[in-house]
Amino acid sequence: MEFSLLGPVSVTTAAGELALGPAKRRSVLALLLLRPNTTVPLEQLIDSLWEDEPPEHARTVVQGHVSRLRATLAAAGAEAYGVELATHGSAYLLRLPEELIDAHRFGELVSLARPEAAPADAVPLLREALGLWRGPALTGTVTSPPFAAATHALDERRLTAVEALARAHSALGEHEQAASVLYTAAVQHPLREGLIAALMRALFRTGRQSDALDWYHRTRRLLNEELGVDPGARLRGAYEEILRAEEAAPGTGTVPAARTADGPSAPDSGTEQPPAAVSRETEPSGVGTDGGAGTGPASPRLLPRPPARFLGREAALDRLTAALTGDFGPESDSPLAVVTGPAGVGKTACAVQWAHQHAADFPDGQLFADLRGFGEGDAAEPAAVLRFFLTALGTPEHAVPSSPTAASALFRSLVADRRLLVVLDNARSSAQVRPLLPGGPGCATLVTSRSRLDGLVATDCARPVGLQVFGVPEGVALLGAMLGAERVDEDPEAARELVELCDGLPLALRAAVAQLTARPRWRLTRLAAALRDERRRLSLLSAEDTGIASALRMSVARLSADDARLLSALATSTDGQLNASAAAALAGSDLEHTQDGLARLAEMHLVDEKATDVYTISTLTQLFARDGTGESEETEPHN
Repeated sequence: MEFSLLGPVSVTTAAGELALGPAKRRSVLALLLLRPNTTVPLEQLIDSLWEDEPPEHARTVVQGHVSRLRATLAAAGAEAYGVELATHGSAYLLRLPEELIDAHRFGELVSLARPEAAPADAVPLLREALGLWRGPALTGTVTSPPFAAATHALDERRLTAVEALARAHSALGEHEQAASVLYTAAVQHPLREGLIAALMRALFRTGRQSDALDWYHRTRRLLNEELGVDPGARLRGAYEEILRAEEAAPGTGTVPAARTADGPSAPDSGTEQPPAAVSRETEPSGVGTDGGAGTGPASPRLLPRPPARFLGREAALDRLTAALTGDFGPESDSPLAVVTGPAGVGKTACAVQWAHQHAADFPDGQLFADLRGFGEGDAAEPAAVLRFFLTALGTPEHAVPSSPTAASALFRSLVADRRLLVVLDNARSSAQVRPLLPGGPGCATLVTSRSRLDGLVATDCARPVGLQVFGVPEGVALLGAMLGAERVDEDPEAARELVELCDGLPLALRAAVAQLTARPRWRLTRLAAALRDERRRLSLLSAEDTGIASALRMSVARLSADDARLLSALATSTDGQLNASAAAALAGSDLEHTQDGLARLAEMHLVDEKATDVYTISTLTQLFARDGTGESEETEPHN
């Protein structure tokens, strides 16, 4: 029977892994394993299991988890292994041989290793110790502060072992192996200066001076951006040591034997060693001579295919070009633009079109992610997007930091000196976007959202680019591009009416085109006549999972209950235009509360403030807000 804390919390027997149940039960077991053969008070278990105020029945819950754990262990033959979960008054004791716990075996192996005195013996001991880790410590437990502290403590022990293994390799002259060991840990902990300093020395000793200095400058930037501090003595010491060595013996790749801020250097043979050739097998993954991933930088091309039959938007595309291209000097900011507009106006199409047109300006790659801010289900978590971006840039999956803050810092570090475009589609809020912003002056970010994202404008100097609905000429041109000019020319008046009935929204027009494409014998007049019926219009402007009603539903779902009621009240306006006083009267609310609600609806592009205290609501939004669904039983025009 083996108990694991160095990764997912688990218990394994010869018959396989035991089913431990939910996170709180695993957490009870983990806490008992962290203090083996020691009584753990019930109150301490309760304090550790609930981050907020524990429920009144917390004692009963914990007692139930202990009872189920005891039964699970007993059924697996725990007694034969000397394992017993006992109750002592209002405390619990997990009695067992400590060598059954992987964290205990890890500590024993590390304590036996002497990397400086006996490096040849230390290497296999430390490798065996680190091989016990199967992921982040205490995975599957609750996220309360006590468990966060325990996880951090275990991770610190792992990093200490990594650094000791690197020192053992260096003492043996195996600098390539030392760099390989340190690299993954440095990627996961980009602000740990001692770790970076050791990696710099290992890289330099392999003859990779540029990589070593690049790590210093990259970490210096991160320390300044994240913490507002300069490098400490250990990092500066490694940097200055490398510079002195280069001046003394250019190109030798040998750091002089001297006592440094990290402790004694590895003993030298007394002769200078030539730069080591790093093989594919021993080169640290993700470290190349240009600071990229693997043997060279990954240049991902993740843009969706260009939008079909894209038309117009020349002014918006020009504004994006002005905002996102230009001087990429070292002192320039990382440009950021936000394309905003109502649901169905074509924000994604405009952004993707621009990205494809200017892909050559970003030779190091183009990243794309749908943040699902206004889609079905939950919005995308920044941590998940960062993992996707980092792996696309060549970071090994196991080297992606589990901490969102560390992952964000690593992302900025990897792209700091690259010419890269990041497209973040369908963002919900500024807070969702900020962790995904690159920091390098050669990187540009293009965001789309139904919200104005004023926070990005205020704090990150984002350049807003608003999209408006099509006017009649542009809408008719889109119909002609998709249906063919001959079919539109047969019914020019009907074409203009279709644009007006679709409120000039490209998504609605494309849905209308889908209806007509499926029925090639229909004239435009026939569909226009059907769309005049307001009870059926939204359902007709749908094509499978695409339609204006679905798009509006996602916007309204993000509103508070008060703002949704205000929108429904506005939908009863006869001409779709009113001021705050009239809106307050319709909503039966006070003026100040209504003004705040109107401002939020305008930010979401559900209403439009045409002038001071003059608000308009589009016909399609009115139709949707009246019943909240926009659906009817009838989805096809009458014959």
